[in-house]
Amino acid sequence: MSLPPKESRRPLTLRDVSEASGVSEMTVSRVLRNRGDVSEATREKVLLAAKTLGYVPNKIAGALASQRVNLVGVVIPSLSNLVFPEVLSGISAELEDTGLQPVVGVTNYLPEKEEAVLYEMLSWRPSGIILAGLEHTEAARAMMVNSGIPIVEIMDVDGAGVDSVVGISHRRAGRQMAEAIIAAGYRKIGFLGTKMPLDHRARKRLEGFEEGLAAAGLTIADKDFYSGGSALKKGREMTEAMLARTPDLDFIYYSNDMIGAGGLLYCLEQGIDVPGRLGLAGFNGVELLQGLPRRLATMDSCRREIGRKAAEIIAGRPHQGLIGGEVIELEPIIELGDTIRTA
Repeated sequence: MSLPPKESRRPLTLRDVSEASGVSEMTVSRVLRNRGDVSEATREKVLLAAKTLGYVPNKIAGALASQRVNLVGVVIPSLSNLVFPEVLSGISAELEDTGLQPVVGVTNYLPEKEEAVLYEMLSWRPSGIILAGLEHTEAARAMMVNSGIPIVEIMDVDGAGVDSVVGISHRRAGRQMAEAIIAAGYRKIGFLGTKMPLDHRARKRLEGFEEGLAAAGLTIADKDFYSGGSALKKGREMTEAMLARTPDLDFIYYSNDMIGAGGLLYCLEQGIDVPGRLGLAGFNGVELLQGLPRRLATMDSCRREIGRKAAEIIAGRPHQGLIGGEVIELEPIIELGDTIRTA
């Protein structure tokens, strides 16, 4: 079963599902509304065709002449992660005078949850969708390709987008941090990460980091992962365990600032010389760092700017004279803080 070409950007209809399944439009409607007497075999055939095509029923069909509501679906993996409230702030600020209203869905980094959130959002025919990341299920991708509305994938440019993309290269960010650490004279380097492998952006940073080390003839001396969310306590615990296991480490790179801040607090409590004996770095440049006894080295991930640029595209303000298909790569900046040696 083939999908309509991307260029058409035409919303799918009951007729598309009818033709794909070989069942009448009336029967398709009954199945999708869960009404009427339909055999199980026919029901399965219709549901399979709808999912394969990426068809989403229109809950406001006939209610509005425009067939669109002034809502923008924003799909993010977490609200507890300090990164995404800033992204939402940028989106909200940019949409403020447009008549468009962001509506948020949270996926907890789960592909199947993202698919379900997208299905519900698209069924209300929003004016656009902004969602974090480039990795999706086939069904989620099909729904977006055939939605007929602007789609902007954010936070990451390391991959192919459905429509427009706004973000940073996490692989490049990882390589740049490795280069900064090596330039400061550190050689025995550990890595601590959370939310892997579900957090694809953290995974790409690690891949870029390892590439940067390899270019200097180095490998990661020790690494550990935690499947839960980011937390100061977890950063302390993971740092203590890693230093007990590999006491001759001279640097630890954290996948985010929260666990990095926990690691820094642990090191300061233990009287470890930071950055002389042990260097530390995180990622994201969250405001939390400003309240620490020392400034953790980090990299600004351009969160608010990503949200603003994505909202501009949804609002019809293209930056390159394009309508759809725009790719905007922002450049994060390393902040060495007080936890990387300087010459």
